[in-house]
Parts: sequence; C-alpha cells; structure tokens
Amino acid sequence: MSAIRRKFGEDYQVVNTNRIMTFSAPVKKKRQRFVEKNGRCNVQHGNLGSETSRYISDLFTTLVDLKWRWNLLIFILTYTVAWLVMASMWWVIAYIRGDLSYGGHNSSYTPCVANVYNFPSAFLFFIETEATIGYGHRYITEKCPEGIILFLFQSLLGSIVDAFLIGCMFIKMSQPKKRAETLMFSQDAVISQRDGKLCLMFRVGNLRNSHMVSAQIRCKLIKVSTPTSPRVPFGQLSSCCFRSQSHG
Repeated sequence: MSAIRRKFGEDYQVVNTNRIMTFSAPVKKKRQRFVEKNGRCNVQHGNLGSETSRYISDLFTTLVDLKWRWNLLIFILTYTVAWLVMASMWWVIAYIRGDLSYGGHNSSYTPCVANVYNFPSAFLFFIETEATIGYGHRYITEKCPEGIILFLFQSLLGSIVDAFLIGCMFIKMSQPKKRAETLMFSQDAVISQRDGKLCLMFRVGNLRNSHMVSAQIRCKLIKVSTPTSPRVPFGQLSSCCFRSQSHG
C-alpha cells in the first residue's frame, strides 16, 4: 500500500494507489500564530550581527526586560561580589600595614581600622560602613590616609550600585505588564455587516472595578500582499476604519 500527497494551494489530499480508490477529507495545514494570546509577537530576529552588543549598550533597559528570576540573581550576585571585593580591600590595607599581626595587644600602636584582625572582622567593618549603622567596636582612625580614600571610594561606589539596582527593581515592579491579565478578549471573532460593509467584531472586557482612562485599542491587519507590492512577508496595515463601542 502506498499513498501520494498532492498539494492544492494550502490544502493537502491523500490519494491511495490501491485498486480500491478512497479519498480522505482535505486536511488544512496548521498555521502558526503571528501574535500569541499574551501579546508576544512570535517572531525570531535573524541576521542582526552584533545583537548582543546592542543589548549591552542599553544595559539598564535590558535588565528591566529580563525575567524576575534573572533580575533577582543579578541583584544578589552584584551585591555579594561588591561586598567581598570591598571587604578584601580593607583586609589588604590591614595586611600591608601589619594590623593583622598587631591584634590589639600594643596600646601605643594606632592601626588603620581598630579591631580588624582578619577577613571576617574586615567584612563586618565594611558592612557597618556600607549600611551606615554606626561604628561601634571597629572604626577608622586618622592615621590611615589610604583608608580614608578607600572609604570615600566605597561611599561613591555604593551609592551608584544602589541607585542602579534599586532603580531597576522599582521600574520593573511599576511596569503594568500584568495589567493585561485582567483584560479579557472574546473567544470568537465574527464578521458582520455594519453600514453596508463587512466588519470584523470582537469584545474586550475589563475585570477590574477601576476604570481605564484614555484607553485606546489598535488593530493590525497582517497580509502577504499589499496594494503597492506583490508580496510582503509581514505587511502590516493599520486599522484606519477601526471603531469601538462601549456599553454599560
């Protein structure tokens, strides 16, 4: 037994080559959606070349558009790395000056940072400085100019990192992307005659009690051919004749 598939436009018909000829019903080719139901365009960009460098050049917008799990991961890793690096710099200053071997036994010796004997104590001093919770047992002394410079650098760097990451998280939380979850579209669209013309009609409903001020709806008609060109893969036509009707 064998079968031959013949193509008629977008339809396929299976023809059996047995002596008893049987014909199956035409099976339409399944087309992929151009726009998903969540509003995402099902389009993959290609032949862009330096696509990664373009995203990096606009780093802030790239971070805002990332998913929450990647934002939280970058947020945690950035602060963790910054804390470890700055704590290491305080430990290096104490190591070069010999404060680690001092240990607080010589009362006549003035260290760069009082009571910093190892890396954990340097890390705790950095946290006290960064969080501005106030110095207690550990504090910087006036006999350490390199420590003062590092303190100023740490304050500036901490302000930049806080402004960048916290601003990114705030903008991401304030984005109304999830607002579309409470906007419902009718399951089916119909074509009916209105004012002597065939019109595509569908309904949009708002599940929330709050009103949407100056809400606008735009429709796009995607066609393979346009009046000016015989074939355009994704020719988009704005719905200039689109009209909305509100009830209730």
